[in-house]
Amino acid sequence: MISEFRFYYPIRVRYHEIDGQKIVYNATYLTYMDIALTEYFRNLGIDVWTGEDFDFALVKSTIEYKKSARLDDVLSVYVRTAKLGNKSFTVQFETVREGSDDLICTVETIYVSYRAETGESVGIPDGVRKRIQDFEDLGASN
Repeated sequence: MISEFRFYYPIRVRYHEIDGQKIVYNATYLTYMDIALTEYFRNLGIDVWTGEDFDFALVKSTIEYKKSARLDDVLSVYVRTAKLGNKSFTVQFETVREGSDDLICTVETIYVSYRAETGESVGIPDGVRKRIQDFEDLGASN
């Protein structure tokens, strides 16, 4: 439900993102989610570009397609962190056609906090955890 989300990022569908049926190719939605998640973290002031503040790896994605998006549609990709574990976190996305209630897809992803140098999962840094908890009003127990 969109009302549970405090952040969204608009994305316009471009020509190279559509398939032979002239709708957004299914795998493109994961790119949209990645873009929106990057902007979510930028909004929180968390550096995910250098890996100095926080680095993470995708371990699971679940997508439910509801309607088709088409060339030149502007999509609002809503993002929220639904759960913070010790080393992992769950993010939910809802994508709607801008200016409407047309739910295009829902996505749930699970990420693990990751150290590239060692290839191992690590705890979510305290500063990152606090910013997410404060923004999402998750509290320390989630």
